[in-house]
Amino acid sequence: MGRNVIVGQSGGPTAVINSSLAGVFEGAKNEGISKIYGMVNGIEGLLKGSYIDMDDYLKEENDIELLKRTPGAFLGSCRYKLPDMDKGKNVYEKLFGILEKLEIGYFIYIGGNDSMDTILKLSTYADMINSDIKFMGVPKTVDNDLAETDHTPGFGSAAKFVAAELKEIIRDSSVYDMESVTIVEIMGRNAGWLTASSILAKGKDCNGPDMIYLPECAFDKEKFLEKINELRKVQKTIVVAVSESLHDKDGNFLCEEGAEISAADAFGHKILSGTATYLADLVSHRLGIKARGIVFNTPQRCGTHIASKCDITEAYTAGAEAVRAALEGHTGEMVIFRRVSDEPYKVMTETYDIHKVANEEKTVPEKWIINDGTYISDEFIKYCRPLIMGEIEPFMEDGLPRHMVR
Repeated sequence: MGRNVIVGQSGGPTAVINSSLAGVFEGAKNEGISKIYGMVNGIEGLLKGSYIDMDDYLKEENDIELLKRTPGAFLGSCRYKLPDMDKGKNVYEKLFGILEKLEIGYFIYIGGNDSMDTILKLSTYADMINSDIKFMGVPKTVDNDLAETDHTPGFGSAAKFVAAELKEIIRDSSVYDMESVTIVEIMGRNAGWLTASSILAKGKDCNGPDMIYLPECAFDKEKFLEKINELRKVQKTIVVAVSESLHDKDGNFLCEEGAEISAADAFGHKILSGTATYLADLVSHRLGIKARGIVFNTPQRCGTHIASKCDITEAYTAGAEAVRAALEGHTGEMVIFRRVSDEPYKVMTETYDIHKVANEEKTVPEKWIINDGTYISDEFIKYCRPLIMGEIEPFMEDGLPRHMVR
């Protein structure tokens, strides 16, 4: 069996996905692995023969720290769905041929639900052909929807960004002596974890958003307008946090009303955006109140300038742990976090069977969604607050954060 490591990044980036990459690199070096390759644009790029030697880029003492502070996916990403083995045998043969040529013994993939599907298929095929290559998944997603793990690296930093921006928007919306409604749209696909994190804006100096709507509950437009009317009787400015994927009781996405059906990626996920704009127009036309829709969009996942130190540290740990587990013989598994305690916050890492993780989706528990589906409980705050704690100073150059580029 080869002794080299290859690592790739897949799916949407996070503010800390490169911390996991740093963890894989240093974890492998600490275990005596001399050659660590990086796939350029994930499994799709590797199939095209596109990869780099990580030693060509991580040379100086501070390079690892700079990599941790760099947004996006340093290696490049993809949304490539591997075919079923009975329909794409040639793809697997080509891929394993490349791995054999590079003398790969350990394959590490950093990503979310769809990336874990890749680990599942590759490890299954390796078993079929009696390959000794070990395949390990490193969790990553701002959506926090990976099954079996307490939380997912990337979520904490995105939650910190969302809560901080909500505080600033709430403060800004209060400056005029006039009625207004501000609706803020937050990422999350089918899980409302990131939208729920908007509750963290609530504190001594901020009341937080007035209402929070998650995709775990069907959205009723008429009840929403009634709530706005009730609030306007006691306050002039209203701020609402909503998930991008809000839908009615029939499963129809709000953002698709009056619009063409959204495009979908290789895994069949619709590209959702426009919920906040739709609801702002609804409020304006039906209630005659000045309303504005704000879409956070990409900044939620790339804000390394406000990344959580806890998140960065755990992302790094997950990468290093994946290498350690692979060298111990683990394969077809993903690194997960188990929470030991909330106060003080403490977690431990384990590895978990990829068959029970891939293509599963973890949503916000029903008990944490309160007030007829319009608010979030204190139990969620207790769960989420530790994940946003701590800061890491950017490396500044010419007044702006410096990043590592390929």
